[in-house]
Amino acid sequence: MSDRKYRQRGYRDDERPRGEVARGPRPEREGPRGRGLGAPTKTVFRCARCGTLARPGAEVGPTAVCPKCDSDLHTCTNCRHFDTSAPGECRVAAAPRVAAKAKRNECSHFEPKATQEFDSGSQPDDPRAAFDALFDF
Repeated sequence: MSDRKYRQRGYRDDERPRGEVARGPRPEREGPRGRGLGAPTKTVFRCARCGTLARPGAEVGPTAVCPKCDSDLHTCTNCRHFDTSAPGECRVAAAPRVAAKAKRNECSHFEPKATQEFDSGSQPDDPRAAFDALFDF
């Protein structure tokens, strides 16, 4: 039993022997790490208000509306350049100032905000085939 009350770094370090390590090193892992890393993905555009998948691959025009909530899609909140921490809440420096970010606007810098999601359509329905697909590289 140690005579020290606390074991964290900085508390009476001068009394601890130099070679002592609290825990062993982490084992090295082979291959990709993380949730779904290497799984098939697809690029999608979703409505910023309700999250509905808006016509994939279709051009988002100035009069486009969401098929579910009927909100405008050509807005700052649906734009790729929208950033609340940037000046004017837009990453494009030359962009005009838009007061209502969730309302339709005529900004020429608008690009739909595309996100990467797991492609559930390419996964097989058969559980055995899904298991075998985990090990196909």
